Amino acid sequence: MRKGIGINVPLSAMASCSSWGIGEIRDLEAFAQWLNEAGCDRLMLLPIGTMPTGQTSPYSACSAMAIDPIYLTVDVMEDFRQVGGVAGLGEDNRRLISEVRESSRVRFADVRRVKEAAIGQAFERFLRTDWADRTTRASEFAGFTSREKWWLDEYALFRSCETLWPGKSWREWPEAVARRDERTLGELRRQLSHEIKYTQYVQWIADQQWRAARSALHARGIALYGDLPFVVDTHSADVWSRQHEFLTDVSVGVPPDAFSDTGQDWGLPMYRWDVIASSGFTWIHERARRMASLYDGFRVDHLVGFYRTYGRAPNGERFFLPDNEETQLWQGEQVMRAFLNAGAAVVAEDLGTVPDFVRASIARLGVGGYKVLRWERVWHEPGQPFVLPSHYPRRSVATTGTHDTEPIAAWWDDADIEERVAIVELLQRVGQGQWDPAGAWTDALRDTLLRTIMMAASDHIFLPVQDVFGWRDRINTPATVGDHNWTWRLPWPVDEWPSHDLARERAAFLRTRGSR
Repeated sequence: MRKGIGINVPLSAMASCSSWGIGEIRDLEAFAQWLNEAGCDRLMLLPIGTMPTGQTSPYSACSAMAIDPIYLTVDVMEDFRQVGGVAGLGEDNRRLISEVRESSRVRFADVRRVKEAAIGQAFERFLRTDWADRTTRASEFAGFTSREKWWLDEYALFRSCETLWPGKSWREWPEAVARRDERTLGELRRQLSHEIKYTQYVQWIADQQWRAARSALHARGIALYGDLPFVVDTHSADVWSRQHEFLTDVSVGVPPDAFSDTGQDWGLPMYRWDVIASSGFTWIHERARRMASLYDGFRVDHLVGFYRTYGRAPNGERFFLPDNEETQLWQGEQVMRAFLNAGAAVVAEDLGTVPDFVRASIARLGVGGYKVLRWERVWHEPGQPFVLPSHYPRRSVATTGTHDTEPIAAWWDDADIEERVAIVELLQRVGQGQWDPAGAWTDALRDTLLRTIMMAASDHIFLPVQDVFGWRDRINTPATVGDHNWTWRLPWPVDEWPSHDLARERAAFLRTRGSR
């Protein structure tokens, strides 16, 4: 039986010739053609939630539910075309669109600025015509806002409040607003009705485009996978509306481990798991419901954190919540069952320092963890040989790397001789020939490593797009801040891939699983 093979790539990196300097929702349709030619039956994206102003990390969203408007394909919006399209934007904005298209990196702030101008014009047109005349489109919009009000109402109010206090966290808003006095919020809903309707309109358009793109993928036999971030930003609609479920003065992260002597501090809020449990894990169920409405399957980010969360208090104290293994196990399995019951396939990112009881738990639940080729070794044996991919558990995700690791070409460049010797021995054991551990990276070595991971017994094989081509471009370097993170773009527009010689050659390689 041929295992399913997919590609892992951020949506932001997948720009087409017509998109505005960033990968857009409808660009998924163009990429689907290449995936189909490559024999891939799945695509995994990084999170697409709305990012706070000035933020570029998809893991620091101000909503666990909304789609970031930066991913809208503005050109195909009916209202935008009716107001003149790009020609009606003005010279400065037209120049900016040209600049972001030509940039080799995603210029998030510029893309956001020009898209907000365009979407704003489209929205005003919708109000003047469809909404005022109560057309069929107006009814469809009303139906969407009613259907999605369970998350959309709070998100729209939150985003609208940001227009009154720009650049400030909700904790800096007036006390009555920050603490959600009901009368004050009612007054704000009336005062900000126009802004609220704008946010609802944006999500309505995003929903239409997303459904169309997902249908196009399905038509080619491609399943769409997403990424469920562990938690959202403190400045988020979710934390503002559920303050009692978070410790906003405690920052979550990970403890010191083999990769960091100091651990990591993510600057994100700590769950109050006892309160969340008393609600029946309501918000967790809602997140799962939303993910299942967007994707065929999803990856649970930072799995161990749902069993036990590591936090740092302002006074320097560091602790786990819950603080005992029995409660951690019960809690983690409640969360995982909520994810599993949502109706989408679930895989879990269980990398790093993870207690044995957590991996045993997801195995009992039938959830596959991650097997990253470079880290799968028999650590207690002499020489610490690499595990044969054919010995990976069936319920697992086999891959050559993640968005937080260096691509496999850069890994080979920096690997010490002992690690190279061990990987060369693995290649020999799986019948992939003799290799010089002191040799330089080559296309032949790239393809050999890809063939090796594609031999995995895993149900899921997801290949980072950089590793398919042997590129050294990195998506993110943990514990660093700067424009080098999250701004990488594919070197060619995705709608040109089916006719691009190297992209076609890579598609043929994947389609045949690298057979020679």
